[in-house]
Amino acid sequence: MEASAGSPAEHRLLAGPWPGPSAPATDDLAIGPEAGVLSPGSELAQVATTALAAGLRRVGILAWRDLDDPEAGGSELHAHRVASSWAEAGLDVTMRTSAVSGAPALTTRHGYQVIRRSGRYGVFPRAMAEGFLGRRDLHGVVEVWNGVPFLTPLWCRRAHVAFIHHVHADMWAMTLPPNLARLGRLLERRLAPPLYRRSPVVTLSESSRLEIVRMLRLPPARVRVVPPGVDGCFAPGPGRSPTPMVLSVGRLVPVKRFPMLVQALVAARRRVGDLRAVIVGEGYARPELEAAVAGAGAQGWIELRGHVDQDELVALYRQAWVLASASKREGWGMSISEAAACGTPAVVSRIAGHIDAVVDGVSGVLVDTADDMGGALASVLADRLWRERLRRGAMAHVSGLQWSATAAGTLSVLLGEHRAARSRH
Repeated sequence: MEASAGSPAEHRLLAGPWPGPSAPATDDLAIGPEAGVLSPGSELAQVATTALAAGLRRVGILAWRDLDDPEAGGSELHAHRVASSWAEAGLDVTMRTSAVSGAPALTTRHGYQVIRRSGRYGVFPRAMAEGFLGRRDLHGVVEVWNGVPFLTPLWCRRAHVAFIHHVHADMWAMTLPPNLARLGRLLERRLAPPLYRRSPVVTLSESSRLEIVRMLRLPPARVRVVPPGVDGCFAPGPGRSPTPMVLSVGRLVPVKRFPMLVQALVAARRRVGDLRAVIVGEGYARPELEAAVAGAGAQGWIELRGHVDQDELVALYRQAWVLASASKREGWGMSISEAAACGTPAVVSRIAGHIDAVVDGVSGVLVDTADDMGGALASVLADRLWRERLRRGAMAHVSGLQWSATAAGTLSVLLGEHRAARSRH
């Protein structure tokens, strides 16, 4: 994706082992900030003003991966949007994450500092050790609990919030050897949750909230829903494909179940003979996907596009007749909302997250099996009037999703915890 123009805001670093020495300001982000200047009367501006007045000024974000990581996805985009919005609103924001090969350890992105140190798994103990040292004068901490937690309730004496996109559950067995998968499940389901029973948790959707409460046994009142936003560049425009086109966007990893999607596409093409499909994304499961496409004899009409820049992604959303996802686990499904904002409805798996991102029969179709997905894709592609109703429903469903509201909602939760912590001292 192309880098956006504009210089990041000045960012003051504090002494201590977490931020380290100052790094030159750079603007190497591939996804630009939202257009326009933050309105003084906006919800985020109001919450930020209140937070600053209450002494919540310096905020740290702990995340497994950085947005520049080759395997970055929706979680990393979400963390970036929140961090950049907070920085624009006047907070001093630092994100601590793992190292990225070939990238500097310290950089500034759209007003917030990024510290990329330690390996993919070493980032957890090192970040926790730095937290134990207590040399970083933060007023609040947000950790992105992406399967493996940073265990902030054990060491963070400031206001802290955990962001959980979704429960990983069967993802462990999809991505790790059996012994490590069992350890991951044990950590997520049994060992970590008791530590977070008094911590506020933020998630993207009501269906994910219900799963978190049920599977992690966290108190319902402590788990809040703050939906994601949609970048303004995703909007209707010209370029719809003259022939049926299905688009899928996501990292090529087992949880996205792209081989299942290939089965559905093959079934749909039996009914819609001129169907073609484009899959956007990269990942370590690409060989498995290539084998599935080859095994179906679909190389001539299923294209694996790989990484694309933002302009090309917008163009593909506008070209597609339908967006498809067979994913097994999602906190929301951000490609669904991006496509919807461009006027493209979705046919997706019926899972937590998706059932909030799609209103079944209104903005898209929810399905349970590959056969169901194939039939739904064929039906939507073949019925112009239904597709038009879904298109209008999709645009209406995402019309209120704004990243500034996401940042404001998350900051409100952190501010509430900050006030509660101060009242206890």
